[in-house]
Amino acid sequence: ALMMSPCMTSHFCLLVLPVMSLLVLFSPIGWSYDGLTPGCHLHPFNVTIRSDRRGTCKGTHLVYACVGYCESSAFPSRYSVLVASNFTHNITSASRCCTISRDAKVKVRLDCPRGRHHDEIEILTAKACRCDMCRKSRY
Repeated sequence: ALMMSPCMTSHFCLLVLPVMSLLVLFSPIGWSYDGLTPGCHLHPFNVTIRSDRRGTCKGTHLVYACVGYCESSAFPSRYSVLVASNFTHNITSASRCCTISRDAKVKVRLDCPRGRHHDEIEILTAKACRCDMCRKSRY
């Protein structure tokens, strides 16, 4: 019995290097679940990074996240599994989630008022996605 499960793991996969305390704001581009085709895909996001709450220095960059659905299944456990679990594990499930298979670093330039100075920080963006074993976020 195959089921489609929306394994929407939050792998927005943005690792802001601890250069300074920064605020990261996500604004999806054309975000609509209705428009998503089945599968696990790259999805673009505009990310705005600010140096503080007032946005003294800020920069925006297009990055990608992995979004979508993967096939999962559940079935009655084999007899050997039942015996090994003392008859408590009577259903076996195999779940796969949409996750990042390849990422890359991108540099975001933070522009400060009156051209005082420009900071650059590195963040991660997804480069490729795949359906893989569901696990806690690695990022």
